[in-house]
Amino acid sequence: GPGLKVISTLSVGFDHLALDEIKKRGIRVGYTPDVLTDATAELSVALLLSACRRLPEAAEQVKSGGWTTWKPLWMCGYGLSDSTVGIIGLGRIGQAVARRLKPFGVRKFLYTGSGPKPESAAEFGAEFVPLTRLAEESDFVVVTCALTPATQGMCNKDFFGRMKKTSVFVNTSRGAVVNQEDLYNALSSGQIAAAGLDVTTPEPLPTDHPLLSLKNCVILPHIGSATYATRSTMAVLAANNLLAGLRGEPMPHELKL
Repeated sequence: GPGLKVISTLSVGFDHLALDEIKKRGIRVGYTPDVLTDATAELSVALLLSACRRLPEAAEQVKSGGWTTWKPLWMCGYGLSDSTVGIIGLGRIGQAVARRLKPFGVRKFLYTGSGPKPESAAEFGAEFVPLTRLAEESDFVVVTCALTPATQGMCNKDFFGRMKKTSVFVNTSRGAVVNQEDLYNALSSGQIAAAGLDVTTPEPLPTDHPLLSLKNCVILPHIGSATYATRSTMAVLAANNLLAGLRGEPMPHELKL
């Protein structure tokens, strides 16, 4: 409405806001970065492990009677030890993911984004590379960037076509960074090994969506920040942002437009 002065969003992403309009009207925006970094990074690692070690598929085999005698190659997946991990967007969450993956014995970290971040990358010895090279060399690709016009549909047919047949793709950023039809084709044809998604387009994903028919795709209902402690902290921060904005004071976390 015309009287809108302040918007407070319970998220680190702000792609759902009409920023041009908001800026034009001088509306202030509060958001909740930092407080959800650890929870989202944990979930990203959980999703990566679920996809690469085929956990939902394996659990289903126990229930359906598919678990019979021991077979050497049954339910085999891909491990992190001695692997190359590519991170798309080495921001707060990307760094927190790398920090958690490093002790698994990852051999090399690659990252891509709008520009190199030497201070952030130093901790992991991460190398800044073009998106094409990240796709070609990574055993695991983790997407943790913001959704912007530059990143929309970035993970597409060309991207998946460059990935190894043994590689695993994980997205915990925003669904629209991925062309889902291209991802479906890559997964169903064996162009890539597996995928784990916490975000989709649309959300919720229709229950008859083709991606849900694939054994090698783990899809979660956007639960990246869903720990009791984190959601509670996010709610308090969002309320404090709103109150500060209404009082005309500096917000604890204001989006600078």
